[in-house]
Amino acid sequence: MGIPMQVVSATERKAQCLGRGELREVNIALVGDVAPGDWVLVFIDSAIEVISAERAAEVNETLDMLAAALTDQFGPAGADPGFTLPSAMSADDLAALTGAAPKAA
Repeated sequence: MGIPMQVVSATERKAQCLGRGELREVNIALVGDVAPGDWVLVFIDSAIEVISAERAAEVNETLDMLAAALTDQFGPAGADPGFTLPSAMSADDLAALTGAAPKAA
């Protein structure tokens, strides 16, 4: 999963980017020229895509929800997720979920 970061400054190959409270030097070889104010999606210190400010906000909101879920802000571990987890499904249910033909008995 990439992290949205905003370009603070850029050179030909690297950019200083700020996102989620972190300033990081990012390789921009995959995305080409960027300018201060641009948003990029960063994965392991490389910008992999130039994105809009709206898309950056969406990804940040998703990361915030994920962080909240991992810190039990949505209830205790083991709480009902509201859907059947694959680990609780029968082989036929899993086959239907994945579009595979059920195994013959």
